Amino acid sequence: MRAPDSDGGDVSRPGAAAYAAEWARAVRRIGFVPLSAAETERLLVPLTERLGEALLAPTFSARPAEEVGRALVEAHLTEPGVLDWSVQALGDRFLPWVLPSRTESPELRERVALLQGAIAAGFARALRDRVFSQQERIARSAWQARDTVEQALRDSEARFRAVFTGAAIGIGIAGVDGQIIEVNQSFADMLGYTVAEMRRMNVSALAYADDAAGMWELYQELIEGKRDSARVEKRYYRKDGSVVWTDLAVSLIRHDDGRPRFTVAMVEDITQRYELQQRLRFQALHDPLTGLPNRTLFFETLGDVFDGAGPDQRVGLCFIDLDGFKAVNDSLGHDLGDRLLKVIARRLSDCVAGRGHLVARMGGDEFVILVDSDGGIDDAVEVAELALAAVSAPVHVGDQQLAVSASIGIVECPAAETSVGDLMKAADTTLYWAKAEGRGRWAVYDPERSAADIARSALAANLPAALDRGEFVLHYQPIVSLLDGTMVAVEALVRWQHPELGLIGPDRFIGLAEETGLIVRLGAWVLRQACRDAESWRRAYPDTTPVVSVNLAARQADDPAIVETVAEALQHTGLPAELLQLELTESAVMGSAGEPLRTLHQLADLGLRLAIDDFGTGYSNLAYLRRLPIHCVKLAGPFVEGIRGDGGDAVADHRDERIVDALVRLAHALELSVTAEAVETEVQAERLRALRCDTGQGRLFGAPMPADGIRARLGG
Repeated sequence: MRAPDSDGGDVSRPGAAAYAAEWARAVRRIGFVPLSAAETERLLVPLTERLGEALLAPTFSARPAEEVGRALVEAHLTEPGVLDWSVQALGDRFLPWVLPSRTESPELRERVALLQGAIAAGFARALRDRVFSQQERIARSAWQARDTVEQALRDSEARFRAVFTGAAIGIGIAGVDGQIIEVNQSFADMLGYTVAEMRRMNVSALAYADDAAGMWELYQELIEGKRDSARVEKRYYRKDGSVVWTDLAVSLIRHDDGRPRFTVAMVEDITQRYELQQRLRFQALHDPLTGLPNRTLFFETLGDVFDGAGPDQRVGLCFIDLDGFKAVNDSLGHDLGDRLLKVIARRLSDCVAGRGHLVARMGGDEFVILVDSDGGIDDAVEVAELALAAVSAPVHVGDQQLAVSASIGIVECPAAETSVGDLMKAADTTLYWAKAEGRGRWAVYDPERSAADIARSALAANLPAALDRGEFVLHYQPIVSLLDGTMVAVEALVRWQHPELGLIGPDRFIGLAEETGLIVRLGAWVLRQACRDAESWRRAYPDTTPVVSVNLAARQADDPAIVETVAEALQHTGLPAELLQLELTESAVMGSAGEPLRTLHQLADLGLRLAIDDFGTGYSNLAYLRRLPIHCVKLAGPFVEGIRGDGGDAVADHRDERIVDALVRLAHALELSVTAEAVETEVQAERLRALRCDTGQGRLFGAPMPADGIRARLGG
């Protein structure tokens, strides 16, 4: 149990003194007290303070309350009413008197309940120990002094009889054959029999069918003389068929020669304490909102499955997350959201009822079903589909009808090949896949896909350090004039020179850089490096220096500092602005509500060129496009690939050619130059030339190469 908040005040000493005084008066009213009123009060004040300190302890323990119960017995305050008053007052009066500022704390209320049980347990144990000690001492004295001290025997027997008869806990004596010789009234009352009825019974007749494993073996060792005592918590059937939980302590009494003679059992009724413990355990292991098992009980059960799994046993899991539940809470309120969760929890539980599957709430809007089946992945998928169907039915909460869906990650594999942690990690990963693929569906764990995701995550994690270590390099692909074949520009393409994986293409890390936001830093580095390389070419070959074209990601275009970043790159490298071209995708260029992007105009004002990459793949507002300071469009590769002329579908080939023709005419009408990407054959080049496309790039004109390769080409 967690510690209660520390800002609610300490134990009130005046309140503790007043409470102890009331306690003392109650004790003296109940029966004889071998102490004066002042002595009684002095005894109870520190006990009261000790209970208060136990309540406020950072790490809670009920042991101080057990010691308080024992202290009452040691002070001879053993009237049953003393315990009744002490336990009841602790629940009803203690907090208002001793901790008046903490009466509403649920944590303290829970601790009070545990302290009540501990006081009762400590009181009963102390009383039992005292009685047991007296009984054992009396019994030994009786048998040892039988032949020599008759009077002492009679006195001992009288004392034992008084204790035996008047004891608040049950005491029974049985022979080594199990036949009951004698029981006191407390034992008989505990089980609902008369003393005479129990004298005619054998201990075996009181056995409970589901006694803990090894309990009867323990008793057998006792009556065989292999041990002198045993203590267990055990259930008994009452005469009316109900069950009583007991704390049973059994001792062996031997003959003078050491042979077992009979057993003495002391039995304490702990039913109330046990039921309290069970209620507290249920609360600790079940979700208070839905009543389903919580994550603690789920992981306990899952751990038991793995601990007891055989070599061929499989384990299946369905990890469920409601789609868009946060929107329900935000728009309709948490109260309605909680009611929705209750309905969903009941449906999930009902849909697998009778199948042996455990349904638990992991927290928030996440649930999990532990599939108890040997049917493999088919059974797990069937459970997932049942769950999706149960969740998707309309939910009526108050006057609202809600449409709910869920995503489910399914993992099913041999238990020997995984662990609890790996299983849950796989389930979480698979749930993410299902979410990414859309609402209301399930996905099955794929180890290969997971390995790819892990590798992708590792790349994403290493990106910042790789940039700091200078592991990125630029390659440049020539862009040539389709009219005369001269190289008029190059496109800067970033590569990652990974120390372990070698040269990695942008398709494997640019998306990660965009997701993590590193694309802004990486793009700034690419821009500066491309400008440095282009300036070095200009100084060496001023008459044939190509324009360097650098891709600008959407997030870079949205960066408020992009204009300043470009201006600084040009200034620091000395590259003339007219030799720099920035490429943006159609989606990045198109502004919202048809308004031009102010950033583009500011970039154009620097004197550089702007190009639209992958032109034709998105939807462009032509009137909007006409007003933007764009100089060039680059036709998307799929259109160019469609005019390869390699003997494929002639109809499709002709259609793609007409599309390219229309795009070129449109661009020229807007006074824009056109670059065709992915040109790989002479046939494509000829067709593009016939369609009056201005420039082209692709394998036909040269693969991407390091800066030195471009320098060599310029020098050739």
